[in-house]
Amino acid sequence: MLSLALPKRSWAHKLPASVKFGVLAVLMVGLMQFGTLTGQLIGLALAAGLTLSLGLAAGKIALQALRPVLWIVAVIVIWHFWQREFSQGAVFGIRVVAMVGLANFVTLTTPLPEIIALVERLAQPIRHFGLSPRLPALAVGLVLRFIPELRARYAAMTDAWRARSPRRPRTKLVAPLAFSLLDDADHLAEALRARGGIAPLPTRRDRHGT
Repeated sequence: MLSLALPKRSWAHKLPASVKFGVLAVLMVGLMQFGTLTGQLIGLALAAGLTLSLGLAAGKIALQALRPVLWIVAVIVIWHFWQREFSQGAVFGIRVVAMVGLANFVTLTTPLPEIIALVERLAQPIRHFGLSPRLPALAVGLVLRFIPELRARYAAMTDAWRARSPRRPRTKLVAPLAFSLLDDADHLAEALRARGGIAPLPTRRDRHGT
C-alpha cells in the first residue's frame, strides 16, 4: 500500500498532503463509527471511485497493493462465517478493504518527500523532550520506501527458486531475505553516517556554550 506514488501527476497531486491525510483520518473514523453494511459499501465505492479517477493504471497498482491484504481479510471473514456471524464478517471485510483502498489513494497521489515533511511538522512537539522531529520522519520514510522493495525482493527470490526447483520454497526464503535486509540496513546506516547522520537537538547547555 505504501510508497506507490504515481509516475504522472493527477488532480489529487495538487492537494496539500495535510488536507489529504486529514480527510483520510476523518473517513477512517467514519467507517469505524458506522457499523452498518451500507456505510462500509459507501466507503468502498468512494475508495474505488477516487482510485479510478486517477486512471486505469492507478487502479491496477491499487489492486496489486490490495492483494496481500485480501488473504488476511479472507481468513478473518471465513472465521466469522464459521461462527455464523455473517453480518459482522461482511462488515469487517469490506471495512478493511475500503480503508486500505483510501490509504492507497492518498499514497498514490502524495510524493514521499511531502509525506516526510508532513510527519516532521506533526512531530514538532517532541522537541520539548529533546528529540529531533526528523527521527520519526525518517522512520516513516524508510518504511514507505522499503515495503515495496521487500515485496519485490521476495518475488525475485521466489522466481529464482522456481527456476531451480519444482518444489515450493515455503519458509526456505525467510533466512536469505532476512540476511539481505540486514545487509541493506548496514549500508543505509553507513550512508547516513557519511552524510552526518541525524544530528540530535542541541541541549540548553550547548546553546549557551556552557
